[in-house]
Amino acid sequence: MIVEPDTPVETEAANQQRVEAIVARGPGGAFALAGVALAVVMLIWFAFYFLVFVARGGA
Repeated sequence: MIVEPDTPVETEAANQQRVEAIVARGPGGAFALAGVALAVVMLIWFAFYFLVFVARGGA
């Protein structure tokens, strides 16, 4: 069963304005996600380095 919204269908101009407003805010969320992923990878790398290589005495 298809349920149609009660609000009227947006015009193409209104859609374009919404898209432009979203794009104007920039890719902040993407940069935040990339930063968190980089931090996790760096933490894993440092943990591996200190717990495996330094623990064996091969610095």
